[in-house]
Amino acid sequence: MAASSPEGVLETQDGKRRQFGNRFLSDPARVFHYNAWDNVEWSEEQAAAAERKVRENSSQRVCPEKQVDYEVNAHKYWNDFYKIHENGFFKDRHWLFTEFPELAPSHNPLMDLPLDSEKSEVSKDRSGEDGPGLTTERHGCSWTSRGCDTQGPPVEETVTRELSHLEICGDGFPGSSATYRILEVGCGVGNTVFPILQTNNNPNLFVYCCDFSATAIELVKTNSEYDPSRCFAFVHDLCDEDHSYPVPEGSLDVVALIFVLSAIAPDTMQKAISRLSQLLKPGGVMLLRDYGRYDMAQLRFKKGQCLSGNFYVRGDGTRVYFFTQEWEPALCARLCFSTAVPADELHALFTAAGLEKVQNLVDRRLQVNRGKQLTMYRVWIQCKYSKPLLPGVNKEVPVPHTT
Repeated sequence: MAASSPEGVLETQDGKRRQFGNRFLSDPARVFHYNAWDNVEWSEEQAAAAERKVRENSSQRVCPEKQVDYEVNAHKYWNDFYKIHENGFFKDRHWLFTEFPELAPSHNPLMDLPLDSEKSEVSKDRSGEDGPGLTTERHGCSWTSRGCDTQGPPVEETVTRELSHLEICGDGFPGSSATYRILEVGCGVGNTVFPILQTNNNPNLFVYCCDFSATAIELVKTNSEYDPSRCFAFVHDLCDEDHSYPVPEGSLDVVALIFVLSAIAPDTMQKAISRLSQLLKPGGVMLLRDYGRYDMAQLRFKKGQCLSGNFYVRGDGTRVYFFTQEWEPALCARLCFSTAVPADELHALFTAAGLEKVQNLVDRRLQVNRGKQLTMYRVWIQCKYSKPLLPGVNKEVPVPHTT
């Protein structure tokens, strides 16, 4: 849902993208030797200049009447955006498999679990391998996804009751037979979803994707790579509390928020994150990458485009918020926390939703246009937060293998 291309792609000689943090600019004279530099330290003068620029472009706010229009008609502005650009604006985000290996299906042992329809054929002496607590290691952090069925009302009954506004498959809900489920919120035209599907043909994976732009979802569904047996695309406004998601609570392994949370009003973010948290299995993970404070895009805004603190409207009517790891007193008060708590905006949102931190970092990158001899300072925030395991679940249960 972002209206600018935020990704700076850094590649090795073999064509594979490095994980950020591997190329450092130690000699300023070499700045134009590469297209990008990682973890760039800002000088005090540069930081002060960025702060002055933000104060300047925030000094004149959008009038209340227009602010209401941008909120009420947000879907219209995004529909117009995709009608103009269709699927030619964004590039596929293959870099996600490096930054978020949880999205790389081949790295997930859970992909080898049997389908629900095959479980009856699994011998009793292996039944323990299909229990809760299936653990994988990712960059020193462990997270667990449960392969067992949860207790409670039948899935068909729950989903039929709660999701009557969506067309639900006869076996309960789309992808109900899968053992590994990913949801991308704010999928746009599928620049994350299709790379996931293209790199994996395991029937145990099912991918959900939604956007509140009907035009974007139509572009996804008409893409030649779209396969309804492996993917379910649907229109959804993550701020709309009256409409549920097409999956029951506790059914997802991964929820991805890639440059999407910044597109909604700050005072709606907490409820949106809390609702998504309920969809995760115990041990499931929520992934986020989004704009950071003083990113080049924020500094380029002019007076009269600011809606509220660090929240702006672009010329096409779409909106964007810039996050920080510095504590915001207003957000702190809204969440009823003490302003002395050493936390940041996104950490506050995720932990208030009952999630635990796995990763929360700032990616300060210097992108270079060597042809025009231009430097562009980008600031992004990347997070991983996991849902706590159920009490009594053993984290050390071996990962099942296939024969």
